[in-house]
Amino acid sequence: MNLDAMQLTWRQAALALALVAWLPGCKRQNAYVAPPSPHVEVAQPLRQAVTPYLEATGNTVAYNQVDLVARVDGFLQEIRCQDGASVRRGDTLFVIEPAPYQAKLQQAQSMLASAQAQAAQSDAEYNRQASLGRSDFSSRTAVDQALAQRDTNQANVQNQQAAVTLAAINLGYTQVTAPFDGVVTAHEVAVGSLVGFSGPTKLASVIQFNPIYVSFTISEQDVLRIRGSLRRTGLTEADLNKIPVAIGLMTEPGYPHSGTLDYAAPSIDTETGTLKVRGVLANADRTLLPGFFARVRVPLAMQQTEALLVPDTALGTDQSGRYLLVVDKDDVVQQRSVKTGALVGSLRVIEGGLLPDERVVISGLQRAIVGGTVVPQPSTIQSATLSAAGKS
Repeated sequence: MNLDAMQLTWRQAALALALVAWLPGCKRQNAYVAPPSPHVEVAQPLRQAVTPYLEATGNTVAYNQVDLVARVDGFLQEIRCQDGASVRRGDTLFVIEPAPYQAKLQQAQSMLASAQAQAAQSDAEYNRQASLGRSDFSSRTAVDQALAQRDTNQANVQNQQAAVTLAAINLGYTQVTAPFDGVVTAHEVAVGSLVGFSGPTKLASVIQFNPIYVSFTISEQDVLRIRGSLRRTGLTEADLNKIPVAIGLMTEPGYPHSGTLDYAAPSIDTETGTLKVRGVLANADRTLLPGFFARVRVPLAMQQTEALLVPDTALGTDQSGRYLLVVDKDDVVQQRSVKTGALVGSLRVIEGGLLPDERVVISGLQRAIVGGTVVPQPSTIQSATLSAAGKS
């Protein structure tokens, strides 16, 4: 090996040693770097006076509804109403052939006239016998017989008067009239049909729409709450009609139809633990039909009370119930179990478990981990309408 080759070999060896010595100095250590704290929107609960309401479901019920039936037998002679037409109280809707009943009335009247004539004759005969008896020109037996005949004929007059009354009533039944203002349903028999022969025959129905009832039930707990509220405001069960009630149909927002409570059952149904309640509402335009499903709202208190409200979307649910996420003074997320109350628009009343000055996470809940820190972004909760629906 010549000198040049040896020098090249030594240079390569030195370069290799230098690389070996340099490699440990270039190695970097792996270290965990915590991610930045997430940003969440927080706000203190809104303090606002609201009227708490009880919310229930029920059905509308006709104020009056009656079946028109044939109370006397005969052939249906006339139908004087249109199916579905509005009728007034006393309007004649159906006519059952009146001629036979008119004849029976005349017959009863003639028999009454005959009985009255006999009673007048026997009364005169008794007076004559009594006068003769006082002068001893008539026996006591004759006087007693005249008295008995007079009393018998007078009783017969009363009997015939009753027969006339019954005949007049039956004649009146041939005119089937509307018992109240309302709407008549479709007729169920045709002209010429024999009705009332084997029992009352249904001809149609009349339904009164204005006003209209709404019937619903409330729990025993709500009954106690309402009674307590009445006592605090100086009202009694006799003032039931002073408590407002509002309803909304399935396709209607809110509760556009208003009225007052009308009736509450005197006792709790022990099988269901509920009390039946009824309200009455004006319905001049017939917007409400009997049988509609209705959302019902009744105030639990007659005066507004101050409450804490948070967005309903800020609430979570677990096995223990409803909860909120709050941020403490160290910006650490904590979970608060709360008692929820009425819904006011999009806000929910918080009845317990939350302080007025606590910061509630209202946005970014997915990023807020219980026990973790966050970067709170202050915000405010917008005011809600001054009413509250019932619990849900």
